[in-house]
Amino acid sequence: MLRTLSIRDFVIVDSIELEFAPGFTVFTGETGAGKSILIDALALALGGRGDASVVREGAAKTDITAEFTTSQGEVDAWLDAHDCRGEDGGVLLRRVIDNAGRSKAYINGIAATAAQLRELGEMLVDIHGQHAHQSLMKTDAQRVLLDSQAGLLEDAKAVAAAYKTWKALAKQREEFEINARNVLLERERLEWQVNELEKLNAKPGEWADISNEHSRLSHAASLIEGAQEALHAISESDNPMLSQLSGLTQKLGKLADVDAGLKPVLEALEPARIQLQEAVYSLNDYLGRVELDPERLQEVESRLDALHSTARKFRVQPEDLPQEFTTLSAQLRQLADASDLDAMRAQEEKLQAAYMALARKLSSARAKAAKSLGDAVTVAMQELSMAGGRFEIALNAAEPASYGLEQVEFLVAAHAGTSARPLAKVASGGELARISLAISVITSTATATPTLIFDEVDSGIGGGVAEVVGRLLKRLGQDRQVLCVTHLPQVASQANQHFQVSKRGVEGRTVSSIQPLDAKSRVEEIARMLGGIEITATTRKHARELLAS
Repeated sequence: MLRTLSIRDFVIVDSIELEFAPGFTVFTGETGAGKSILIDALALALGGRGDASVVREGAAKTDITAEFTTSQGEVDAWLDAHDCRGEDGGVLLRRVIDNAGRSKAYINGIAATAAQLRELGEMLVDIHGQHAHQSLMKTDAQRVLLDSQAGLLEDAKAVAAAYKTWKALAKQREEFEINARNVLLERERLEWQVNELEKLNAKPGEWADISNEHSRLSHAASLIEGAQEALHAISESDNPMLSQLSGLTQKLGKLADVDAGLKPVLEALEPARIQLQEAVYSLNDYLGRVELDPERLQEVESRLDALHSTARKFRVQPEDLPQEFTTLSAQLRQLADASDLDAMRAQEEKLQAAYMALARKLSSARAKAAKSLGDAVTVAMQELSMAGGRFEIALNAAEPASYGLEQVEFLVAAHAGTSARPLAKVASGGELARISLAISVITSTATATPTLIFDEVDSGIGGGVAEVVGRLLKRLGQDRQVLCVTHLPQVASQANQHFQVSKRGVEGRTVSSIQPLDAKSRVEEIARMLGGIEITATTRKHARELLAS
């Protein structure tokens, strides 16, 4: 659950440190005091979108930290997989955004991405916004809600992937049928090119090897002459360098016996003599291998010309000819496979069958989940002063699509004896708010998320229904932590923990603050919510009655 929330320089907040307890917690305050700002700040710490506009005017950066305790195996496994495990077993999420819009994220002090915050945050907190009921009007949102409630999101993704694969091949087959002539011409062109390169049979690295061999063969005469001249000067002339150097070392060797000061000179000359001797061995070996070979030179020149002219024809470098052959061969194989219309049709049928199998399985699971969710929401509607009302989820057959074989449609009968009709057409604002709240509570009960947040989801509700809503949220808080932003005293009075959000002017700017309320101040706040600006003894009495109940 959420233990602490620290907010620095966020919108109109200077500095706030909050500690939370288990159970049902409410935030109340005047309109515009910044109640929802707290939810926005927490959403930012959970990886929500943020830019420079969230930084309080005049501040350098926004800094938000949320600390959670958790005993969830799923969370622990995620932390271990990402090397983010904290020393005390908790989870510390931090988000920093500077006034240039740059964002930094941390999990247990370790740098992370906003996407990682979102992924982990979804396991820790479930936020139901004040406009959640508006999304219920949209078919896509209704389908996602049903799939999410039933744990079918992965199945829906598999159906979407199968549909995409099937339709991609179908499109390829249609294009082939339309452009069969062009495909045939392209295939003939590729066949000619591949045959040309296959005949040439250029090997990887061949261009460099044969270029070096050509250079050596074409300069063989000058190479032999140069090597012989060097060998003659070093060891075969009338006064060769090697003999001179050997004589010098012998003479200096005798003199070094007389004066040790000549030993360094002798030590420097001896390696030179050895190197000259090695050079003689190498030159003899080289001259033994190098020979004039006009026939081989002609062969090499012919091969060079073939490689060069083919490369020019294909507009590539000669050394790239082997890779060009590989590339064109792959294109030809692909085109040959694609041009087999019967094979394409058979594969298309196979992919269609795979999609239909997954889609029918998803349809069956949706039908079961629709009945279960419809019954649960119907029961909740009775509690929320919609006696005799009924909620149903219709699965209307549709053409195969990425989402499956049916359109999901929420239907409601607001009163007993009436037919269920589309939600958007028959539900009033208050009824829609109550149905949305019922769905939110039911779907939250079905998840393992330890912290639930309701941001003014009780909008459009009042009177006795508001008291029922408060009891529902309090009941939900017995199993998990529930945080709720509300403007209803009937809801606020049910809370285990109560925070008041207020704003004030400080040096010409607006600042939001929040305080936990004790028993006495809580009476005053409930009375304010009941009676407005002027609090009377009557409203205080009513507030105490609400709290006592």
